[in-house]
Amino acid sequence: MSASARAFYPWRSVLAGLLGLLWAMLAAPAAIGQAYETPVAQAILIDLETGTTLFQKDPDARMAPANMAKLMTMAVVFEAIREGRLSLDDEFVVSEHAWRTGGAPARATTMFAELGSSIRVEDLIRGVIIQSANDGCIVLAEGMAGTEEAFADTMNAYAAKLGLTDSHFTNPTGLPDPGQYMTARDIATLGEHLIRDFPEFYKIYSEPEFTWNKIRQLNRNPLLSMNIGADGFTTGSTEESGFGVVGSAVNNGQRLLVVINGAASDKQRDAEARKLLDWGFREFERVELFGDDEIIVEARVFNGDQPRVGLVSHGPVDFLMPLGARDLIKGEVVYNGPLPAPVKAGVEVGVLRVTSGEMTMEAPVYTATDVGVGPIESRAIDGLRELLLGWW
Repeated sequence: MSASARAFYPWRSVLAGLLGLLWAMLAAPAAIGQAYETPVAQAILIDLETGTTLFQKDPDARMAPANMAKLMTMAVVFEAIREGRLSLDDEFVVSEHAWRTGGAPARATTMFAELGSSIRVEDLIRGVIIQSANDGCIVLAEGMAGTEEAFADTMNAYAAKLGLTDSHFTNPTGLPDPGQYMTARDIATLGEHLIRDFPEFYKIYSEPEFTWNKIRQLNRNPLLSMNIGADGFTTGSTEESGFGVVGSAVNNGQRLLVVINGAASDKQRDAEARKLLDWGFREFERVELFGDDEIIVEARVFNGDQPRVGLVSHGPVDFLMPLGARDLIKGEVVYNGPLPAPVKAGVEVGVLRVTSGEMTMEAPVYTATDVGVGPIESRAIDGLRELLLGWW
């Protein structure tokens, strides 16, 4: 599960129950599955279907995101289109600031937009996604918000909405600024959001080339040409943070999302991203922990006509574990309890946390049934128990 999902649970941590420390022990307890090491500074690898974090290295360190910040620029644009505030056929004018800061004179990634020309939003989107065009970003920002600074405010508001607690934006391009930063985990969360919520736009990330102003440029994502099932996202590099990439790939129906940063060179970045994806596809097996609507644990109810209520997930709970290792899986359900009666079925009340070594996964849990208010006698007993013993 993504980092944004974890942000939905700001409760006081009350342990509902350790789910046996032996959910799965299909072989003798062994060391954690095959270890993985990488020389890059930050990395995270997530299986998107189960939400399992397969590998992480300093994923919450703030870093300069460079071009990877453009994922947030695109998220803001896509949201505006979905809400009807922007159309693919709208046109924005290329200002002198956009041309000088992000266009040909800047000698950086550009779609070579001509000064004073008008460009359709759809073409600007392709320029940003395929060519990582700084001029395209600035034209979109100025067209939608007036200035880069005002657009950055929108980016920050959207980041807060997604639960990106360690990200801050000062411009739409990712050009170096000491006030602009993200973490590998936040980039992964943002990438997952684009894949899940904007599939019609995400597919543009896999387009191999784009021509604008009679200049043909190839997609800048090196993962696309590696024959590993990669279909999206981009690279980024700054002198401060080194070389990075965010990418996603599909193999036999399994989708992985990888973020790395702090590589010493573009060659090391490309090689490490491929190795990490290959390892993720090769070294894990999927295990179903709980079926759809299967009771995971029972939560105590205060003043109810029943003392407990089952907690379930909506859909099966799956977990990836090292292939052949069948490690000891540990889990717990955390909720703010006891739950006061009356209790309605289907209400999200807590989170299931599953770990196996360095791998983690979280899933929300919901009340399985209604629980009414109990008779006065049972409520008096509950009140006395709360007074004398507390709840555990």
